[in-house]
Amino acid sequence: MEGKRPKRKRDKYNPYTIYEKDGHFFLSFKDGQAIYRTIQISRELYETFDSFELEDIRYLNVLSRHIEHSEVWESTLNVRALERPEDLEELVLRRLQEEELHKAIRRLPEKQKRRLILYYFEEMTYEQIAELEGCSKVAVKYMIDKAVEVLKKNLK
Repeated sequence: MEGKRPKRKRDKYNPYTIYEKDGHFFLSFKDGQAIYRTIQISRELYETFDSFELEDIRYLNVLSRHIEHSEVWESTLNVRALERPEDLEELVLRRLQEEELHKAIRRLPEKQKRRLILYYFEEMTYEQIAELEGCSKVAVKYMIDKAVEVLKKNLK
């Protein structure tokens, strides 16, 4: 007869049972010959097995709550995606537009090109660019604004 054991859901693959009876701690299991065995264990070993069971339960809870249990196919992922995948035509069009933009940037005067690249591609602030180039923030902003105007005009 088993004594008091921790009340909790158990993993069906758990091969042992721990319990406490009259201040003593026990471990029950089936051995290799399928014979049911019970041995007395120390409190420390009981607590270790108890913590193993708790970790198993935590894992089972994560598995059941947070891990998808259905088959996932590329088509179902695409339907659920926040951004739908780009089709080939859109990809080619975007690449052509990017190529045109880079050609237009290369045609800018050196100072405009450098400041535009630092601002938009290197993500530097007006202040950082001004410090790097030894000029005012207003001069940097003016030069970048002029470069954007030229690009808009050339890309129409």
